[in-house]
Amino acid sequence: MTDTTHCHVYRSKRKDELYLFLSNEEDFECVPEGIRKSLGQLEKAMELDLTPTSKLARSNAAEVVSNLKEHGFHIQLPPPNPTI
Repeated sequence: MTDTTHCHVYRSKRKDELYLFLSNEEDFECVPEGIRKSLGQLEKAMELDLTPTSKLARSNAAEVVSNLKEHGFHIQLPPPNPTI
């Protein structure tokens, strides 16, 4: 059986496609204050059970799981703007 990590995903209302993954629901205290302020207001988007081999649209699941276990959170940044 593969080890799964349950997480709570929050969407930033300030920046499109910016997401915060938390190990514990609404445990924003694990996120450094400066980062919390830069995220702006957050709204809960979903809950996930992740394994290191899970498929995610914009993040490496193994990295997300590692960050959740080590820090309690993971930030998924929006994709870079294409250069013209």
